[in-house]
Amino acid sequence: MERIADALERMSPTPLDAPDFDVADAFVWHVTPDRLEPVAEVNRVDVDLLVGIDRSRDTLLENTRQFARGYSANNALLWGSRGMGKSSLVKAAHAAVVAEGYAIKIVEIQREDLPSVGRLLTHLRASDVRFLLFCDDLSFSHDDQHYKSLKAVLDGGIEGRPENVIFYATSNRRHLMPRDMIENERQTAISPSEAVEEKVSLSDRFGLWLGFHPCTQDEYLAMIRRYCDAYGVSIDDDTLRAEAIEWQATRGARSGRVAWQYFTDLAGRKGIRL
Repeated sequence: MERIADALERMSPTPLDAPDFDVADAFVWHVTPDRLEPVAEVNRVDVDLLVGIDRSRDTLLENTRQFARGYSANNALLWGSRGMGKSSLVKAAHAAVVAEGYAIKIVEIQREDLPSVGRLLTHLRASDVRFLLFCDDLSFSHDDQHYKSLKAVLDGGIEGRPENVIFYATSNRRHLMPRDMIENERQTAISPSEAVEEKVSLSDRFGLWLGFHPCTQDEYLAMIRRYCDAYGVSIDDDTLRAEAIEWQATRGARSGRVAWQYFTDLAGRKGIRL
């Protein structure tokens, strides 16, 4: 009987207790069982260290600040080149707005847990706190139906998105789905235009689109120099330029992530802890 009771408990766990949102500014949503786990220290960089994305930074900061003040604001989709600071900007913008004295919490949800987003919003809706719901690296494959769980939450359904919740997502794809998937819909569907509309309508539910594009070499070097100044790493410009360009050549890419990886190596060689 005890084993049967334990099995039933796993199949239908007790409802989530109302979490204490005062214990942290950041939480991670987990399922089986449903729970919001506080994050004591968020992995992020200061917003002033993000170089080459000034317009996106200012736009997202203002949108987040607007929401934190209690005014209307848009869901945001940060899309574009990998390693250019999309995820870092979301976390940095949240930290900057909290530092200004606004009470706003960030809650991260994994893409595979999107079918549970309705249950999560039930708990967030009942709170007086304002929440930034964040999904990193959001994208969908040809047989993935998770996007349907998100469509009604963003803009639609009877309840819709709670007034105290805003949704930010990052993706390498502007429409969140592979181009060949969209093209395949055009070729095989009975009503091609309707099939494509159904697939791309999710991205249309984000009122704010921020594009991130590959950085120039000067921007790449400026990112590293900003890190050096912030962490007190001393290196002359000629040496930094030569080493950084060689580093990017070995990686076959140039981005903010590659700049941070070079700087991590440089700081280690200089005996400086990050």
